[in-house]
Amino acid sequence: MRLLFNQSAVRVRAGTATDRAGNEVPDWSDTAVDRLPLSGLNIAPRVEGNPETVEDTGVQVITGWWLQTAPGTTADIKAGDRIEFDGHTTAVEGQPGVWPDPFTGRPHHIKVSLERVAHI
Repeated sequence: MRLLFNQSAVRVRAGTATDRAGNEVPDWSDTAVDRLPLSGLNIAPRVEGNPETVEDTGVQVITGWWLQTAPGTTADIKAGDRIEFDGHTTAVEGQPGVWPDPFTGRPHHIKVSLERVAHI
């Protein structure tokens, strides 16, 4: 049994629409978005507070999640995308980090910071 990189998610990318002022804006409607299934992921909570120093009265708060692709793989994820997994809808926070393989220089994996989307 594989303990890491056994999770899946769906990358959701907004389409575009034109607002009343003629500006191009993101369109998150079901018919406008591009959905891409992703697999071979490890998704773990980001927490505030060091688990080694939290005492009985201490509280750890989930502040978001880290998404990482398996070694040797990347995924079509960009800033502004959303990621759906385990009943959560999250937004990609900043640009995904591409980690190069030190021996080949090609991408080894990507790491993405996710935060919960309050309103969809």
